[in-house]
Amino acid sequence: MDALTRFYSSIGLDVGFAGHLATMTALVLLAIICVAVTRASRFLISAAVHKLLLKTSFTWDDTLVKHRVFIRLANFAPVLVVYLAAAIVFPPPSMLYDMLRDGTLLVMIVLAIMLLYAAINAVLDVYDGLSFSSEVPLKGFAQVIKIIFFLAAAIFVISLLTDKSPLVLLGGIGAMTAVLMLVFKDVILGFVAGIQLIANRMIARGDWLEMPSHGADGDVIDVSLTTVKVQNWDKTISTIPTYSLISESFKNWRGMSESDGRRIKRSVNIDVNTIRFCDEEMLERYRRVQYITDYIETKQKEIDAYNQSSGIDAASLVNGRRLTNIGTFRAYVVAYLKNHPMISDTMTFIVRQLQPGETGVPIEVYVFSKDKVWANYEAIQSDIFDHILASVPAFDLRLFQHPSGHDLRALGRNASNEDSQ
Repeated sequence: MDALTRFYSSIGLDVGFAGHLATMTALVLLAIICVAVTRASRFLISAAVHKLLLKTSFTWDDTLVKHRVFIRLANFAPVLVVYLAAAIVFPPPSMLYDMLRDGTLLVMIVLAIMLLYAAINAVLDVYDGLSFSSEVPLKGFAQVIKIIFFLAAAIFVISLLTDKSPLVLLGGIGAMTAVLMLVFKDVILGFVAGIQLIANRMIARGDWLEMPSHGADGDVIDVSLTTVKVQNWDKTISTIPTYSLISESFKNWRGMSESDGRRIKRSVNIDVNTIRFCDEEMLERYRRVQYITDYIETKQKEIDAYNQSSGIDAASLVNGRRLTNIGTFRAYVVAYLKNHPMISDTMTFIVRQLQPGETGVPIEVYVFSKDKVWANYEAIQSDIFDHILASVPAFDLRLFQHPSGHDLRALGRNASNEDSQ
């Protein structure tokens, strides 16, 4: 600066004007240097670092390139040049020197936040590519770290603008804790809930979540600090506050997805009036059903042996032990399902009779399908019950259903015919 001032003075310029012109010249030279440094650093990053990283066999370094981490790092070069040259252009102590220094510090704080955010996003992107990332999502933790960095940067910015120590500002923030807790209530609750969800592995991306209170029934597509996004089966998106998953109940179908089968639990209701003991004619017909031929022969021999040894009077079917049509039908359903290729034989397998009620006697099927894909599962379940419902009359049984309009009209016609006769 002194040399420039002397040069301009030597060519006949006023000393004061020569000083101002020297300052302007220094600023122009500084701007030219900053542009050159920026271009040089970006060229070095693009031509050398990026090409080198893209040729490696690792994928994490490609993610750093994708999120422009090195480009953001190169942005520090011209700012550092300005910061170091501030004392040359505006020798301290001077107001212009303080303004230029504080301005460059503010820019560096902003660039540092942008660099840290890019690095966090890159790390999160790399983590999402790991096999276990869906089980332990870290997006919520990354958002908390970003908030912490942002608050720290805000404190340093305010400290620079007010020329106060950051410790003084931190003391003031301590007095505003209640206000901050009110403002960041959702963030705090979401952070605590996110830790509990992750620590207990309650939910992860890809899980089938069912939460009727929030209209959610579908796949979890995102778990963040304050919300969980669920893509419902109708392709709509439900957004659930993270803390709601802790304070309210929900159903996670992950256990079904990770198991060997998907449960089929459905009943058919048998009309009580059609249940009776089997006579010889009925047993003869039932023997023609291949799945239960051996069952009837074995069971009948066992019953006959018991009745003979107990001296049972066979004149009445009520005496002793007898086969019933509903018991035979239940045995048929068991045999049919055991021979079904899509029913698991390693998981729970039950065909049971439930308590009779106003809708008849329920025969419940409780088995597991080997195919867990929704469409295939529904097709298997439908085929099974198509067959079971069609098989009921073959055992002299009738399904229970409430009278329909057709039944009432038929009853009215029968009554009319009887009156006319």
